[in-house]
Amino acid sequence: MASDLLSIGASGARAARGALDVTAQNIANAASEGYVRRSVRMEEVSAAGGQLRTGDLSLSGVRIAGITRNADPFRQAEVRRTTSDLSRSATELKGLENIEAAIEQAGMFAAITEFEASLQQLAVDPTDPSLRAAVIAGAQTMAQKVNLADSSTASAAEGMRFEAQAATDLANVIGGELARVNLRLSRAGAGSSDRASLLDRRDTLLEQLSGIADIATSFAADGGVSVRLGGSGGPLFVAGGTAGTLAMTSAADGTVAYDLDGTALTLSGGSLAGAALALDQAALMRGRLDAIADGIAATVNAAQASGAALDGSPGQPLFAGTGAAGLRVAFTDGAGLATAAAGQPAGSRDAANLAAMRQALATEAPASSTNALLFDISALVQSRTLTHEAIDTIAASARITLEQQAGVDLDTEATNLIRFQQAFQASARAMQVSSELFDTLLGIG
Repeated sequence: MASDLLSIGASGARAARGALDVTAQNIANAASEGYVRRSVRMEEVSAAGGQLRTGDLSLSGVRIAGITRNADPFRQAEVRRTTSDLSRSATELKGLENIEAAIEQAGMFAAITEFEASLQQLAVDPTDPSLRAAVIAGAQTMAQKVNLADSSTASAAEGMRFEAQAATDLANVIGGELARVNLRLSRAGAGSSDRASLLDRRDTLLEQLSGIADIATSFAADGGVSVRLGGSGGPLFVAGGTAGTLAMTSAADGTVAYDLDGTALTLSGGSLAGAALALDQAALMRGRLDAIADGIAATVNAAQASGAALDGSPGQPLFAGTGAAGLRVAFTDGAGLATAAAGQPAGSRDAANLAAMRQALATEAPASSTNALLFDISALVQSRTLTHEAIDTIAASARITLEQQAGVDLDTEATNLIRFQQAFQASARAMQVSSELFDTLLGIG
């Protein structure tokens, strides 16, 4: 290998030009999401001596040995972990807030108290048609508000399931893309710019996937990644050039479950885990709404059956249907309210059965149960809000730490521009001096 000054200068110029290209690339992508700063690794070009001079070392300049990404695997893993936690927390909190709004805005508590108040007013004059009509109107309003609370909660849950399905589909797209990146990495040259770009793409996809589900990763020597869903003990999602299929199934109560190629999957992080947690709460709240509705219907209907209507006939059920979604008023004529005790004649002003109905409702306490439901969901939202804020702080800190290490510092890159430009000029000057020396030697001859 040549070791003359001209070759040394030329190698220095080539290396400096390559370093300038990498520096320019860093500056151009300083604001690009997922871009990791590159640096050029240089090494001396040397060769051993020829025959009978094996101990000699001939230095012949410098060359670019490779392009290095300034990435810290530990910090990247920490960003993925905290991103997964933050996404789970944000999704769960959003779902809980939607449930809270659905129940609060339905006005169910006020409707129940107004219905109870109308029964109290009827006790003043059990035969007054307007007071009886007010009770029927109050019952209809209450039933409608209970229906609305259930349907609004169901709509919130449906929205969460839709978003979870979209996230599931996106996870499958990311898995397929990771598999393709693995194949391309196996063919990319070591230390090449193409390899660095593929590694950037790989890390961006992994971070996106960690926002959907908690993942565990292992990396091959060529940069390819194997991904498990649900942590290190979960099933393989991506291995080499193959990706599995993530699926979501919905149960009758609206809760969801996940599986990977038919294998049940338990997720503890990412938006899918957050959606599952929020949907569990939605199912629980709808169950409590059903219990309140059924309690009201059973209590009032039992009291109706024990009394006599205004015309003296046995009382008939005021409410029909089951659950919060099915609750409705069975009749609209206020004369059907069984305010009098059984056996009383038509037009009786007796209010014994009405008093019994009010007492039974006070014991059942649907307003208190509704208030407790509202308190519980509000307390849960408040608790999750505090947790989310703490996780957000941790995730932000992890990201800042990574960006400080892997991000592009424009001041540093500006310095490198000057340094490598001067190195290029120095190498060019060395070649010029070499040419002048040869010209001088030739002139002497």
